[in-house]
Amino acid sequence: MMAAPALIAVIGPVEPALLTAWVGHYRALDIERFHVAFHFPEHVHDEQRGGLEAACCDLGIVPGSVTRGPWHEDTNPRLRDALRERAGDGWHLLADSDEFHTYTAPLGEVLDEAEQSGPGTVGGLMLDRVTCDGTLTGWDPGEGLDEAYPLGGFLTHLVLRGDPRKIVLAHSGVAVASGNHRAPEHRPVNRPPVIVHHFKWRAGVQQDVERRAAHSADGTWKTASLARPAEARRLLDHLRRHDSKIGVDSADLLFRPVTLDTVPDWWAQEATRLIDTWRPPVTGAGQNEPGSMISSPSSRGGSNRA
Repeated sequence: MMAAPALIAVIGPVEPALLTAWVGHYRALDIERFHVAFHFPEHVHDEQRGGLEAACCDLGIVPGSVTRGPWHEDTNPRLRDALRERAGDGWHLLADSDEFHTYTAPLGEVLDEAEQSGPGTVGGLMLDRVTCDGTLTGWDPGEGLDEAYPLGGFLTHLVLRGDPRKIVLAHSGVAVASGNHRAPEHRPVNRPPVIVHHFKWRAGVQQDVERRAAHSADGTWKTASLARPAEARRLLDHLRRHDSKIGVDSADLLFRPVTLDTVPDWWAQEATRLIDTWRPPVTGAGQNEPGSMISSPSSRGGSNRA
């Protein structure tokens, strides 16, 4: 039987409870090797940094590196690639600390199929998880992430107009682009894509996005593309239109109840269509458009309320 992949992740200043839940999720998938690096921007206090490092130690994981400084566009891929080099030959599972994978088949079967199909990658699609009313709030570890963020939708695609695709598994010989969105010349062929439950929309995210937008604009955090500041502006514009909440009632966004341990019956058709039709947004397109290629996962009509 093929060995379980090594998990590769660059982790920022998340709450220790999220790290604990994240490790538990992947250990339940029989992941044993965790290759993680911590990077803390300048605004992170020593107490917050120390608490996260202590939680990592309690989980029995030794980080490959701990660095501090600006979060430039090349920071994450540089640290990630060093972790991949350390992990060695074989398959690597790529997941940010707010990304929880749900596989549509047992992980071993997914890897066997990936070995046979040839591209050296397995693809996923982000399903953004939010609260019932769209409030950007914290969560109770005793109740869990599903309870706190029960709705799933394609916020990254339809509001931020960002790339919702993810490389979730890559062979060690396959290079992966920044953000784990693409692997040049190694496009995944698995359908449907793996569900990447994206628990980004928690307490503090608005301040994080505001910081990213400001630092990208003034050059404190260096970026070579316009995508990062543009996506930040789109999210902040959306929050201003919805009283600092995610617009869960917008017909265009079509948020629905989901959980980590089930694959929705609509996932295969809608996620496959989104993966197969996604293109980068057209430069100069209107800020209020809900999506770049399709107006909603189900191609429903409706006003542009995103």
